Amino acid sequence: MAATPLRTPARAPNAALAAFLTRYDGLRERLPGPHEPRDAAAEVLREMGWPTPKEEPWHYTNLRPVEAQVFHEAVAETGDGTRLIAHLPAVAGPRLIFVDGRFRGDLSALPPDVTTSTFAEGGASSGFDLLARPKRDRLVALNTMLAEDGAIIDVAEGIDGGFLLLGQLTSGQHRRVASHPRHRLRLRRGASLVLLEVSAGEGEYLHNPVIEIDLAEGAHLTHVRLQQESAEAFHLSTVYVDTAARATYDSFSLSLGAQLGRSEIHARLGGAQAAVHLNAAQIMGGTQLSDFTTVITHDAPNCASRQTVKSVLIGRARAVFQGRIEVARVAQKTDGYQMNQALLLSPDAEINSKPELEIYADDVKCSHGATVGALDPEQLFYLRSRGIAAAEARMILVRAFLTDAFEAVTHEGVRAVLEHAVETWWNTTGRAAEALAS
Repeated sequence: MAATPLRTPARAPNAALAAFLTRYDGLRERLPGPHEPRDAAAEVLREMGWPTPKEEPWHYTNLRPVEAQVFHEAVAETGDGTRLIAHLPAVAGPRLIFVDGRFRGDLSALPPDVTTSTFAEGGASSGFDLLARPKRDRLVALNTMLAEDGAIIDVAEGIDGGFLLLGQLTSGQHRRVASHPRHRLRLRRGASLVLLEVSAGEGEYLHNPVIEIDLAEGAHLTHVRLQQESAEAFHLSTVYVDTAARATYDSFSLSLGAQLGRSEIHARLGGAQAAVHLNAAQIMGGTQLSDFTTVITHDAPNCASRQTVKSVLIGRARAVFQGRIEVARVAQKTDGYQMNQALLLSPDAEINSKPELEIYADDVKCSHGATVGALDPEQLFYLRSRGIAAAEARMILVRAFLTDAFEAVTHEGVRAVLEHAVETWWNTTGRAAEALAS
């Protein structure tokens, strides 16, 4: 008999969750795909409610600011979307654009060598209950309950899919909206792809995307995520990855936006000699909170995982890194490594770091570490003595701190996008936060 998941006693839903459940009751017959997974997800939310800091995975991140809001369904898209498109990086190549969680074919340019469809067109049946675990992850349950659309991407065996931009734009200027896109990506045997996923928007909104990634034997995915939501937004994303033998998942996440953001990645190494790299940078100012949480499960021998997460915090910003490596008994000769480094540019900034190892195999090499510090005053003095202004000198040292993190992104065009995003952030949000902190 299958084990029944542990559940907390049912409690009255908060305003935001009550509104989501009411919306589901009204939309149920119009949403794509089968009802059963959605009904089950709604039941989970009714019984368990939102995650709270009393639960270990959410100990450092309180969703109370989200609970206090009531989000509405996005109005049907109108206009040419030019204003929102301006928030995306100016990179040439194929792109799939979603506005308020819905596909916009008029703003997209389909890739020539990659098969694409949408969740709303019929991909819904293949997008539920494959890798995601809505009974365990309640924000995924929320997505499962209300997902309207998403990208279904399939790269055929042996094909190099090249570059693809996945743009997720949200407009919350006139109405506090929530979107729950559901994406699925599959790379067949020996296939490869470079995916740049960008989340941006205007106004106050909730963006709750879920993406499921299935990598067959020998496949290679480079997945770069740029989170630059508006300063009033909430970004809560979940990624599931499953790798077969000799497959590689190279991931880099850059978080710059949102008043509260959490990126959660669950990666499973299911075949021998697979590799997973979950690198990230969090750059926050003011009262922003950024949470980067990962769970890497080694379920096969001779696999390697790497995590390097760097945080730069100004003002009263807070960052969280929770990195968990699980090694099954069968996963002999595992090589796992994780490092979290934080640079605090003001006395009120805060970093919470929680690396974890759970090892059942005997022949493994696993390590983790964390460092927290400020800018070196001697290095800062040296730059100032050469006539460099204080703000520019600090930015030079911040860039140096982030250099090895960005070097993990080998695609030159994508790395240039990230570097430009950081420079833009520093010249706007960063300088303002630094002025307030000084």
